[in-house]
Amino acid sequence: MRDTLSIDGRTLSYLDFGGTGRPLLALHGGMSEAAAFTGLAAALGDEWRVIAPDQRGHGDSDRASHYRREGYVADAVALLDHLGLTEPVAVLGYSLGGLNAYHLAAAHPDRVGALIGVDATVAIDIPAGPQWFDFLGALPYSAPTREELLGAVDPAALPFVADGVRPLAGGGGWRLAFHGQDMLDSIHACAGDHRVTWTASTCPALLVHGRQSAVLTQDVADAMVGGRPGTSYTALEGDHFLPFTDPEGFHAAVGKFLAGL
Repeated sequence: MRDTLSIDGRTLSYLDFGGTGRPLLALHGGMSEAAAFTGLAAALGDEWRVIAPDQRGHGDSDRASHYRREGYVADAVALLDHLGLTEPVAVLGYSLGGLNAYHLAAAHPDRVGALIGVDATVAIDIPAGPQWFDFLGALPYSAPTREELLGAVDPAALPFVADGVRPLAGGGGWRLAFHGQDMLDSIHACAGDHRVTWTASTCPALLVHGRQSAVLTQDVADAMVGGRPGTSYTALEGDHFLPFTDPEGFHAAVGKFLAGL
């Protein structure tokens, strides 16, 4: 079921996959949306009630004034409050969502009973010079038709945007699932050393890691697991995009950890 809540006049959209199981708050990666966890919700079945927001600036949620950690965390807390989930819940985050989950657990330990990071690093350095995400600055945001919108996107960028195009609210055209500048702001707001935040929480945790990931290197993954008591580790033979390139492995790793809580 899709529903919304209002946060200071801004709409946050979310998917509640329902059921009577224990709640799992699932935070998607950058340039993605809540629907990315449809397969996970199906794999977990009735044991877990997966609740996934379109994080600020993504999917059907409104654009925000900033994309710093405190904003993402405040949105997550507002959603838990909106749903009446006052007891600690399990929180899963992939990539950007993982970083947000780490900060949520550190800032609100009373709201997080278990933590799952999916290829989400704590060491983010953005050096000067060209970067893979520079294409975001040239993305169109809307066009009169879907064909015109996708036709204006550089072919190399199509895999990042094609699945998320949707009609503009009220009709009159089509838009991407995010604004390119918002995503650039969000990426740059992630830069920094987040190791203190990662080790600030004490709940049971799992780190799921793609061995070929260019985002979470093996040395950082090893340091994350070794530096935080109560952290389990599952390595999959894949890259950073594990939920999409190895969904079965991702679902199995998450399901096994959750079954042990």
